[in-house]
Amino acid sequence: MRNDESSHIQATVAELKENLSGAATAIAGLACTHAGDFASFEKEVRGLVWALARAAVALFLAVRHEKHRVAAQLERDGRKFRPAPAQARNLNTFFGVVRYWRSYLREVAAGERHGFYPLDEELGLSGDRVSFGLLAVAARLALKLSFAEARTTLGLFVPNPPSTEVIEQTVLGLGRHTSAWFETAPAPEDDGEVLVGQIDSKGAPTATDSELSRRRGRRRKQARRCRRHRGRERRGSYPRKPRRKKGDKSKNAKMATMVVLYTLRRGKDGRLHGPINVWRYASFAPKRHAFAIARREVLKRGFGPESGKRFQLITDGDNDLAYYAKELLPWALHSIDVIHVIEKLWSAGECLHAEGTPKCTAWVEARKDELYAGHAEAIVALLKRRLDETPKTGPGNKGKRERLHQVGRYLEKRLDLLCYDRLIAEDLDLGTGAVEGAVKNIIAKRCDHGGMRWIKERVEAVVQLRCIEANGDFEPFAEFVHRRLIDEARVRATTPRLQCPLAAPLPQFGVAA
Repeated sequence: MRNDESSHIQATVAELKENLSGAATAIAGLACTHAGDFASFEKEVRGLVWALARAAVALFLAVRHEKHRVAAQLERDGRKFRPAPAQARNLNTFFGVVRYWRSYLREVAAGERHGFYPLDEELGLSGDRVSFGLLAVAARLALKLSFAEARTTLGLFVPNPPSTEVIEQTVLGLGRHTSAWFETAPAPEDDGEVLVGQIDSKGAPTATDSELSRRRGRRRKQARRCRRHRGRERRGSYPRKPRRKKGDKSKNAKMATMVVLYTLRRGKDGRLHGPINVWRYASFAPKRHAFAIARREVLKRGFGPESGKRFQLITDGDNDLAYYAKELLPWALHSIDVIHVIEKLWSAGECLHAEGTPKCTAWVEARKDELYAGHAEAIVALLKRRLDETPKTGPGNKGKRERLHQVGRYLEKRLDLLCYDRLIAEDLDLGTGAVEGAVKNIIAKRCDHGGMRWIKERVEAVVQLRCIEANGDFEPFAEFVHRRLIDEARVRATTPRLQCPLAAPLPQFGVAA
């Protein structure tokens, strides 16, 4: 068989057909002659099936190459290209490495070294030496596992999994296309009658300047020692860290803003049912960017200010979120997650009654009833009275007065966002359970583990791809990226490449006022 990955002689189509027939015969022979148990037969036949598939891929590529041989000069878009001798290439596929041959067209213009491979262009093959489908599957695994674990897991199912570095660069390469995908992806069909938006933030651990300097510094040659002592010596060369004070964080977390949109449909019982067409988006860009993306998606789904449709927005008590909501989504019915408000009520109740006592619970439950009934002003007035009644001196009174003042001030500044009686009457949502779950599943589950230290631009690619995967759009997105690469290559007459060692900069859409 002359078409293995080390062959320097181009196999003919007839030889490749013979190879394919021989591989099929080998499988049939194994099935007829194997005398062991099923586990051993399954293990042996798997390698033969991979060999059969590689032979089929090699034959397919050779046949297509024969049909597209270029014997004369080719002109495209006013640019002239001349053919060069066929060149061999190893391509890593789902079934292993396949060696095939294809012609190269070089631009005739003086001083130009640009060119392209017509066969690769027609078949949609990139310059990555790994098939796009295998790269996409590896990247999808890396969205759920670490890059090393993704490679190990993929190796259980394919004979030649891409390296950890290739998988990481594939994720970064796909991340360069997420902004275009979110912008051009069509709105979902068969939407509900009410659109609900929830926005929250979550931090991911990022590397400090000192950690980055250790990563990027020039590596010294080390003597060959066991891993245990080598690690001790490396840690000993690091500068001593000062002891952290109480409350200090070691993760150096940078915040990402998460947006969740879904619709509700009114049923025959008169109540709203859902969620329908849940859409998720997260970014480490400034918060204004996330709100601009949310506004674009809301308008795309037909819930703009002149649509006459209900659009509800729920956030926590973050002042920045409230500011951008007024600026970019002013027509939304905006409210605060009721759980955040109830936590404030518990904080106030524990200032007035002993924590965990029936009196404290009864006081909070009474305030909750008032909150749901739309009497937030009465709660604020009550807190002010109890603040005035609390002596300024005495054991613990200073802290109690400060907490009562903070809770009262928190509620007073947000009275227009505590319209829970209206939300209950319209059967709308009161909490941010959807975005809290998305924050945990999309950001925390993959990006917030012990020892992880990300760079914002790199974790941005992972988080946005996880959003696309959670939206159920990963396969359409992969096709979208593949088409973009091929179209760009045809315009520039170059070989496209998905892998990229550098992450794209953080998106800037909507950041400028």
